[in-house]
Amino acid sequence: MERRAHAMLFPFPCSGHINPTLKLAELLHARGVHVTFVNTEHNHERLRRGAAAAGLRGREGFRFEAVPDGLSEEDRRSPDRTVRLYLSLRRSCGPPLVALARRLAEREGAPPVTCVVLSGLVSFALDAAEEIGVPAFVLWGTSACGFVCTLRLRELRQRGYTPLKDESYLTNGYLDTAIDWIAGIPPVRLGDVSSFVRTLDPQCFALRVEEDEANSCARARGLILNTFEDLEPDVLDALRGEFPRVYTIGPLAAAMHAAQGSGHGGAGPAGLSLWEEDAACMAWLDAQAPGSVLYISFGSLAVLSPEQLAELAWGLAASNRSFLWVVRPGLVAGDRGADALPEGFLAATRGRCFIAAWCAQEQVLRHRAVGGFLTHSGWNSTAESIWAGVPMVCWPGFADQYINSRYTCGEWGVGLRLDEALRREQVAAHFEELMGDTGRAREMRRNAARWKAAAEAATAPGGSSYESLGRLVEELRLGDDDALAAAAAQDGR
Repeated sequence: MERRAHAMLFPFPCSGHINPTLKLAELLHARGVHVTFVNTEHNHERLRRGAAAAGLRGREGFRFEAVPDGLSEEDRRSPDRTVRLYLSLRRSCGPPLVALARRLAEREGAPPVTCVVLSGLVSFALDAAEEIGVPAFVLWGTSACGFVCTLRLRELRQRGYTPLKDESYLTNGYLDTAIDWIAGIPPVRLGDVSSFVRTLDPQCFALRVEEDEANSCARARGLILNTFEDLEPDVLDALRGEFPRVYTIGPLAAAMHAAQGSGHGGAGPAGLSLWEEDAACMAWLDAQAPGSVLYISFGSLAVLSPEQLAELAWGLAASNRSFLWVVRPGLVAGDRGADALPEGFLAATRGRCFIAAWCAQEQVLRHRAVGGFLTHSGWNSTAESIWAGVPMVCWPGFADQYINSRYTCGEWGVGLRLDEALRREQVAAHFEELMGDTGRAREMRRNAARWKAAAEAATAPGGSSYESLGRLVEELRLGDDDALAAAAAQDGR
């Protein structure tokens, strides 16, 4: 039997990591790579009970496996469950990954694992790859500018920019300090580098985790980014001074769409939603006028206070325009969802509002009725909006979302930024500005159309992302040869 590359992919077990890693898995499989996609047992069971169950059956050359995450049910209900999950994975998940890879090597009809592809926040999988004796590649889930800013958190701390001296530094203008020394990044505000600069704690856990995880990427054979060359040329040029093998293969949603349309290996439908998607929202969009709907979603992890929810809700209500709002379970503090919407809000917006617990975001953004996106500026959402050609209102709150918002509104000219303290008046004004017919709105729509065309060109045959994916697949095959050579040398001893 002809030997072929076999990639074992393991994402951090949350939606923002699972979905881009799954898209990459599908793209690799479409190029002839054997794929094993590894979920945690908890998520695998959660998916098996939901609408995604059929996709978990796998197919020729593409299979799903699961490993334990080590969490107790009490841990899963804790407000800091994501931190507990991170620590539990580091403690307990490495040996099961190694054991799985070795079991796969003994299975008939499949080649042995020849490389490991991990997402951010699971750097312990680099050790697992070393133990198996195969190269590792990291799919870092942010923009290139987000990754570089995360890399520089350690230097910001060493230079004394962070931690903050006291709480007054959050409001006294200190976060406006210019940072003009990060190679490839234009001068930006300190506060736009990352949410983690806002800490007062010299031993801030989240800051140290981000520093360590980003810098651990230097141990990998290559760095994979969900972006494209024309979108971030300066920062990519600078990044390659530290990481010689950088593969820009995004936007991943556009790459998947291009692969499905071109018949290139028949990339499958990549989607494993941990929430049930509300199909009725698509029928509602079908009944709306082109470009008339503002779509609102803050991703899978953001948590709003009841006060923030109220300011946002009444800001949306102050307009006579239509909107589709994803209010997922757990969006509001206290594990609340749509039940936390302020009294009278649904009555005030009846006929022009659709509230969904979750939806198929790529389909929504590409729907003809959607003319704007109010987003937390997570990178998956930002990249999908760029590909869809939809301008954004940005309300960042965590990690790289601040630098994504800075680029969206500044470098790319497709967004408006809300202040950190939500005010209903500004929400309403930005809603009107984005969806209206002002000169600024028209310019944002022109820019969005230009970036949409650039994204599609990058992922089409001959485009930069298409060619970069080809180079990545070739590198995986070289890794396959290296692994076989190492095994042969070991047999010779």
